[in-house]
Amino acid sequence: MKKFILGTAMALVMSTAAHAETVGVSMAKFDDNFLTVLRNGMTDYAKTLSGVTLQVEDAQNDVSKQQSQIQNFIASKVDAIVVNPVDTDATTAMSKLAADAGIPLVYVNRQPVNVDTLPDKQAFVASNEQESGTLETEEICRILGGKGKAVVIMGELSNQAARMRTQDIHDVIKTDECKGLEIVEEQTANWDRTQGADLMTNWLSSGIEFDAVISNNDEMAIGAIQALKAAGKDMTKVVVGGVDATQDALAAMQAGDLDVTVFQDAAGQGKGSLDAALKLAKGEKIDKKVYIPFQLVTPANVKDFVTKN
Repeated sequence: MKKFILGTAMALVMSTAAHAETVGVSMAKFDDNFLTVLRNGMTDYAKTLSGVTLQVEDAQNDVSKQQSQIQNFIASKVDAIVVNPVDTDATTAMSKLAADAGIPLVYVNRQPVNVDTLPDKQAFVASNEQESGTLETEEICRILGGKGKAVVIMGELSNQAARMRTQDIHDVIKTDECKGLEIVEEQTANWDRTQGADLMTNWLSSGIEFDAVISNNDEMAIGAIQALKAAGKDMTKVVVGGVDATQDALAAMQAGDLDVTVFQDAAGQGKGSLDAALKLAKGEKIDKKVYIPFQLVTPANVKDFVTKN
């Protein structure tokens, strides 16, 4: 009888261990509003899953640190890895590390340069960046009646999202409806609110005139708004757009300062990336690219998004 009880207990322990999974997560940086929502979405979701443990690391915007984190995950034999890449041009080496170790890897939010040649057991979960900058710029074009001068604030140029969103802007301006728009300045502020404010201050000091600010994300747009207000500009005469629909951005929109943003489901991307990683760890087949749609946010529908990011 004792042997039967002992055997049953051992089987239970082994069954539990077999279903326990550890996922290593390397985030580009913790100190970012949107990425914080994404990370929290992932960790909150993990708490609802039995036997799933996350090991979450901050790469602090350092490519070499992120690569070391991936190597450490591999050495500790995690069941899967989720990466929000610091530099989307550096992902080929990361993919090779994981593939050589036979550990599934999922990129989240920022599109890897090798997205079309990802090895087996690797995937990408995000939103289609071609939608974000397009929705933003089309709405700004509509507000301006298809003509006016605009300044463009870009994110980190090492990120595919910044390059794609900026290309979206140019593509929209080439259309018949929006060819009356002219870009008078275009510079990077590295996704950062303070840098966005500094850049706008420099433009204002230089006497640059514009009707719209088209920003690759909300943080830089908010920084631009702060600088415009500090300079005494009438916010009703400047159209400002961003991307992400963060809570700060939605508050700025409700205050009448931000005119356009695009909802990117950060928590949904976090949940989706963890789901993908766990499925790959179990040997299941999934799509190489999993896209979560963007949604345009304006003062007319802003209340629908206040609790989402």
